[in-house]
Amino acid sequence: MGKNKKRSGIQRYQRLLEITQDLASTFNLSDLLRQIVDAAADLCEAEAASILLYDQNKQELRFEVATNMDNPMMSGFSVPVDSSLAGWIVTHRQPVRISDAQKDQRHFGQVGESMNMTTKTLLGVPLANKDKVIGALEAVNKQSGEFTQQDQDLLIALGAQAAIAIENTRLFQQSDLISEMVHELRTPMASLNTATSLLMRPEITDEQRDRFTKIIRDEIERLSELTTAFLDLARLESGRVQFRIEGFDLKQLLEDCAEMVSGRVAEKGLIIRLELPARLPEIKADRDKIKQVVLNLLSNAIKYNKPDGSITLSAQAQKDGLSFSVSDTGPGIAPENLKSLFQKFYRVPGTEKLAAGTGLGLSISKNIVEAHSGTVSVRSEVGQGTEFTVFLPFRKGK
Repeated sequence: MGKNKKRSGIQRYQRLLEITQDLASTFNLSDLLRQIVDAAADLCEAEAASILLYDQNKQELRFEVATNMDNPMMSGFSVPVDSSLAGWIVTHRQPVRISDAQKDQRHFGQVGESMNMTTKTLLGVPLANKDKVIGALEAVNKQSGEFTQQDQDLLIALGAQAAIAIENTRLFQQSDLISEMVHELRTPMASLNTATSLLMRPEITDEQRDRFTKIIRDEIERLSELTTAFLDLARLESGRVQFRIEGFDLKQLLEDCAEMVSGRVAEKGLIIRLELPARLPEIKADRDKIKQVVLNLLSNAIKYNKPDGSITLSAQAQKDGLSFSVSDTGPGIAPENLKSLFQKFYRVPGTEKLAAGTGLGLSISKNIVEAHSGTVSVRSEVGQGTEFTVFLPFRKGK
């Protein structure tokens, strides 16, 4: 029996070695966090595992991911530092191993309630890199019996490697986003530099001065849009966005969005058609974020439409959710360009002259929709227009 136990222990440490090698080669933060919690549950033979990351600026813990989390909107859920086990782990930089979480006054039960799971046994360790604690890694509900000292040693070792991998991935993503941002800033900055230099020349006419002034105004607006969109995307990709879930009338939201863009629609000589049912079931989601998606899609339909064209905004109820579509009568998109449409800073070749844009709107929209466990798809035919369709599933539980 002793020999079997020893072999089992060796196998678990061999598994830990394999896992840490995999973590070192992952540079997508959401994929990395998922790998870590899957590994924690596997190594500790737990029912579930989760990661909470510490935001030093806001002095708060954010629930990021769990093995049993079927609702991505839980990501970013705030957990109090002063009244939670994860907070105690981060504050004291020590592991916690308890046999009955419900009797521990440090236990914060709202996360478990949101995921319809009762926490019984719990093992948690700090995620620490050098002198910096970045969060807590928790294994919940040992499949048989209680968590052991070996479970704790394994989770501490995993947590140490996980913290390094998380920090490296954050730095990689940050440098990647910054390099893309700097690249995109070059064009408007160059335009501003040229226009201001020309404005300083004494021989320019009033007409030229007006034209250069308009260029400066347009480029400043473009820079403002670009930085705002960049910050939106950075927050979404890093999991720092907190979703505020509420029930609302999607039909009313679509009508409101159509009214908001009606001035721009008329200015461009377009018409907008609403093809909405008499009523739609209530949807539970972050209303402001879904509004942002609708306005992004409508804005694109306005920008990239043909003269005297039209926009159609439609919606329908399905068995497991609601969908809405925005279609236009623009130039359409070639099949080879569709696959890149949701990439950061991507602009369809040839559309640069039609309208200015950040190239981030669709990427932001996709992030928001997927955080709601939904999907966004596109159909397009060159010369016939483009249609975007968003599907939002009905939310389970609370």
